[in-house]
Amino acid sequence: MHKSMSLTQLFTATFRLSAFTFGGGYVIISMMRRNFVEDRKWLQEEEMLDLTALAQSAPGAVAINASILTGYRLLGYPGALVAVFGTILPPLILLSTISFFYIQFKENFYISAFMKGTSAGVAAVILDMVVRMAKKILTEESFFAIAILLLSFISSLFFGADVRLVIFGSGLLGLLRAYYANRKFKGVRS
Repeated sequence: MHKSMSLTQLFTATFRLSAFTFGGGYVIISMMRRNFVEDRKWLQEEEMLDLTALAQSAPGAVAINASILTGYRLLGYPGALVAVFGTILPPLILLSTISFFYIQFKENFYISAFMKGTSAGVAAVILDMVVRMAKKILTEESFFAIAILLLSFISSLFFGADVRLVIFGSGLLGLLRAYYANRKFKGVRS
């Protein structure tokens, strides 16, 4: 536990990070690193990397997971509780405010146009991510990965396959490939 800080300092730091950081959990984690490692020296670089890896591996929102783990590392169970509360409070306030004025927002021409514009921006960001991931797969020249990519695309677009089943099936095929590759490798070594 970090003795030179208080729960109030931890709450204020996580609240500010959550309130003024846009772009999702990974942006908050990078800001956490800058704030907690570089500026305040509450954590070492290696500790933050380990906490980030754990936060990514656990189910749930990566920003919340990182807050819980960082708060626990710094001040134990009370720190975890305070850090997660500081992280979820700003979005909770924002969403509550928006939901309170939802009808006014929904019927406002300018807000409606803004939301349509942002949805186009989100679609562009997702498309960019898909293209980058596909480029990586295609440059690795793995026939198996390319076949899974094409099979997944065709089954969801043309046959309307449930995305959950496509993901599950792709994962299952990957596990089977790894299993048989491992058996083949063990057979070669023997």
